[in-house]
Amino acid sequence: MLLQRADAWGVVPVPIDDLLSAANLKVAPTSIFDPRAIAAYAIAKGKQAANLVKQAIGKVLGILDAHEEVIHIDDTVLESRQRFLKLHETGHFELPHQRKIFRFFEDSQEELDPSIADKFEREANNFARFAIFNGNAYAERAADLPLSFSSVKKMQRGFKVSLYAGLREYARTHRHVCIAMAIEKPAICPINGWSAEIRRVETSLSFEQQFGRPQLPTITKTHPLWPLVPFGKATRPTTIRLTDLDGEHHEFIGEALDTSYNILLFACPTTLFRS
Repeated sequence: MLLQRADAWGVVPVPIDDLLSAANLKVAPTSIFDPRAIAAYAIAKGKQAANLVKQAIGKVLGILDAHEEVIHIDDTVLESRQRFLKLHETGHFELPHQRKIFRFFEDSQEELDPSIADKFEREANNFARFAIFNGNAYAERAADLPLSFSSVKKMQRGFKVSLYAGLREYARTHRHVCIAMAIEKPAICPINGWSAEIRRVETSLSFEQQFGRPQLPTITKTHPLWPLVPFGKATRPTTIRLTDLDGEHHEFIGEALDTSYNILLFACPTTLFRS
């Protein structure tokens, strides 16, 4: 267990450098995403290897060189994103079955099957998520704070994660009924009028058991969450009504924030809400 080897259990924010050191990995001092670094990489590794890197630019933000035990990170992205990327690439290295296969494909002309690549990406994401939220530490701290968007904002700063990542983890791990969404900015649709595309939905287990999991691709003006969609920077606590799987209506309090990257929504039962 990497957190244990790094003596990082319960440490918030998680000490990324200590985890990398425990994994015997280092971050390249010059990002491979820099054109000058690609040229140097071509000299050291050969033209074919450099071409593969060039093809990846714009598609990925982190690269693991399993042989050299080096991680390359796009240092132009936000610090919170860089922290996650470092742990994601560490996951590829720390998971034994992935490390072995990564080294094989670096030495061959073969390409990893897309379905296996997708599986590896999910595994590395889960590894990074577990590490950056320090196991159950985030959920345990959330349980001691009021059930509200403001608690997410407070904790994401402490854990040095993005508000987007913090909100998703908050909703998916909270013991109480709550739902979080990331949506696009509202736009006019020829068929439905104003609508907002749903990018991601996270619910607590108790929410999903009582209300199900929303499956619609968009929020329209007839959707119960529509009153939360901001046309400015934010939506202050607003009352909405959601219908459970038994057809019973429940009053919720919802909030929203436009982060400029996306719009984040959060809602929980009025009886549980504390600002």
